[in-house]
Amino acid sequence: MPLKFFLKLYARLAGLTGLVILLCVVLFVGINSVRLQFWHERFSEPLMRWLEHTPSPQQRYHWLSPQYDFNVASAGELSLSPVIQERLGYGQVVADEGSLGYRFLVTGFHGEAIQLRLSQPYRDIAVVSAQILREHLDAASLEGREQAIEQLTRGLNVGFLRVQDLATLPNDEVLERVYSRGSAFYLDNGEGRVLVQLSAGELVQVVLPAPFTPWAWPVILLLLLVSGSILALSLILVLRGLDSNLRTVESVAVRIARGEMSARVEAGEGTIVSRLAAAFNGMAEHIQRLVNVQREMIHAVSHELRTPVARIRFGVQMIEDCQGQEALQRQLDGIDGDIQELDELIDEILTYARLEQGGPVFSLEEASVTDIVRQVVGEQQLVRPALSIEGKIDEATERLALADVEPRYIHRAIQNLVGNAGRYAAGQVLVRCQIDEDHCRVDVEDDGPGIPEDEWEKVFTAFSRLDDSRTRTSGGYGLGLSIVRRILYWHNGQAFVSRSDSLGGARFSLVWPRKKPLEPDF
Repeated sequence: MPLKFFLKLYARLAGLTGLVILLCVVLFVGINSVRLQFWHERFSEPLMRWLEHTPSPQQRYHWLSPQYDFNVASAGELSLSPVIQERLGYGQVVADEGSLGYRFLVTGFHGEAIQLRLSQPYRDIAVVSAQILREHLDAASLEGREQAIEQLTRGLNVGFLRVQDLATLPNDEVLERVYSRGSAFYLDNGEGRVLVQLSAGELVQVVLPAPFTPWAWPVILLLLLVSGSILALSLILVLRGLDSNLRTVESVAVRIARGEMSARVEAGEGTIVSRLAAAFNGMAEHIQRLVNVQREMIHAVSHELRTPVARIRFGVQMIEDCQGQEALQRQLDGIDGDIQELDELIDEILTYARLEQGGPVFSLEEASVTDIVRQVVGEQQLVRPALSIEGKIDEATERLALADVEPRYIHRAIQNLVGNAGRYAAGQVLVRCQIDEDHCRVDVEDDGPGIPEDEWEKVFTAFSRLDDSRTRTSGGYGLGLSIVRRILYWHNGQAFVSRSDSLGGARFSLVWPRKKPLEPDF
């Protein structure tokens, strides 16, 4: 995976995670602020309605005023906002949060506003409800107590339990507070309870509804829905980009299939398909080159084959007119030479095609490059005795002679260069071999006319020759140097031409790694 794409994807995921967290926090806080406001009003409603239906609540429950700033007054005296006044006009219970807690408001029995300030609403409402329940039960007769309990629990929306088992009693700290103050608030399994001692000494428990919880299942479901929607949208955008890139590759593949060989994928850098695009473009370039090579080869082969075939046809026709054995033999020798030329041409074409269209299955092995050079020099000296073909190998090179090569093809490459130099040399060919720890180099120089600098690259093109002769004396089909370059390509090396400083003619050089690259371990 490209590093740039990984960093870009990582940054996007980090940003997306931050966005999801921020959005969830905003939603959580915003929704719970509304829920908390609604819960306060709903939770306090039974108590406030009880006070609302009491004719004179400030006198009836006079003990509320000093503890909870209980007040009954007009809206103007309580400094109520127009919104609160409007809600009170609709008969709603209003919870107004302030710096000292909440104040709960409701319209009273005679149309006045009833206000109750609580610093800790859940605990304070539980305590106030329990005290009201105790006051009414203490005032009720034994016969009317059950009816009073039913009326109070329904009106105040609380549960009522008589303590009849010691196992249900809370800890000693709560009991001490009950005996000293008459009631005590505590939590039991997350629920608020108030233990109250009636005037007769009986202990009862007032059970409150569950307190407000911010992690209600609708909130969790909403957060999951929002997070899932954002992630799904992000995934759609990512897959949309990936699909777009893949469609680009697909469209280019269709164009190439239709014959538009110059079509290429422009995926840019840092995308997930950049490596695929690079590989696809490399494949397309290779296919285009093979198609071009095939076209050039068909054209060149058809041209190259005409001359020897025409000569053979002419020789066969001349046999009929030959007078004497000597003339007949001369024509047969000429035909045999033309057939030999055809055989050599076909061998060159097959070798070039095999190297150009994917290359042979090279099995590199450790072999002595200097021995190959000496072998080629010896063979070419026998073929061209009129020339001086000399090989120069120093001692340092001799010590590092072993290299990873395909001996048969390296032999062919050096042989092609020496043979090519021999055809154009005036009298001397020099073969230098230099090997160091990393690279092998073979230079073939001659004292011929040399090659113009603007033609240095052209000589490696298939079927190209600087001279236009096609006779057997000049030799060559324009494939030898192309074969050399392809052999060096499959050895991860290069073949190039320059001018010889010592002999004045051309210098062809082969350079390739001494050791084959190590295969990665997977």
